[in-house]
Amino acid sequence: MDDKERYDRGMELLARVDGESGEKVLRALDELCPDLGRYVVEFAFGEVYQRPGLDLRTRELITVAALTTLRATPQLTVHVNGALNVGCTRREVLETILHMAVYAGFPAAITGMFTAREVFAERDAQGRG
Repeated sequence: MDDKERYDRGMELLARVDGESGEKVLRALDELCPDLGRYVVEFAFGEVYQRPGLDLRTRELITVAALTTLRATPQLTVHVNGALNVGCTRREVLETILHMAVYAGFPAAITGMFTAREVFAERDAQGRG
């Protein structure tokens, strides 16, 4: 597969998972370092997310867990939305974040919970449940 195919495949999946949030991240990166945005699209979404063995729901819950441990709030916001966009329930998102208290500590889990609360409130306000 050539770079254009990988990029197009990655953009299609990014739109499906992260929607407008993913596009906003790419636009912001375009101003600073467009190559980083291209790497996200080509490698993360064009390659890794496309691999067999895990479905998108599982990949997004894993991503929520990892971002919770890192306290990467802006990225966690995007991927809590992404998890909901690909069919995860709010309960699954919250249980994933709660589980991280064991491995990343209570402060990371609390920060993750507050981030999830903000995402849920925003989606409710937009009627996206």
